[in-house]
Amino acid sequence: MMLAVFVSGCHDTSMKMNDPHNVRGVISYQRAFPDLNEAHLEAAKAIGIEPIATHEDAARLKKKLKKIGDSKWYDVDQLTHSVPYLVPKAAKLLDVIGKNFQDSLTSKGLNPYKIIVTSALRTEADVEKLTKRNRNAIKDSPHSFGTTVDISWKRFNRVPDRHGRPMQEVNADTLKMVLSEVLRDLREGEQCYVKYERKQACFHLTAR
Repeated sequence: MMLAVFVSGCHDTSMKMNDPHNVRGVISYQRAFPDLNEAHLEAAKAIGIEPIATHEDAARLKKKLKKIGDSKWYDVDQLTHSVPYLVPKAAKLLDVIGKNFQDSLTSKGLNPYKIIVTSALRTEADVEKLTKRNRNAIKDSPHSFGTTVDISWKRFNRVPDRHGRPMQEVNADTLKMVLSEVLRDLREGEQCYVKYERKQACFHLTAR
């Protein structure tokens, strides 16, 4: 049975959720998000912390790093090669991305979803393990400075209806297009650098 879910507080019954409109995405993900590691690294070194050795070191830098976790705007995946910490500017950018994404979904007549962070701050120990496991991993990574996150373009978490009503799913390709629009606008506004990672199925972005 198909259920129509309406925007909270909206009295215009012609605006039905999951009756999508104006979803364009970008012409090409590679062309829209071409920023190479050098650009990410330069920005990371300008606003980030000095690389740290261990996870315990990250927990001690309370004045320089903000711990991130599941929130209203995003969820944090089970991190295997990083820790959930970012410098305040990057943490704020993550909030903006998550909020803009949900606002955009609503404006396009789509049900709400949250983005998923798949990687954040990497310690020297994380980088060493990652390079041993993956030959293509970069040792001089902007992730080491607490300025950089990876956001999945393949997986999103649906936001449950607050009244417990069932909600229609939005397919991942549509959500990816909406997220790409959000990131394109922030990149063009010089808020971040973005690289489209196909193999890792993520948008790799660094705050500026």
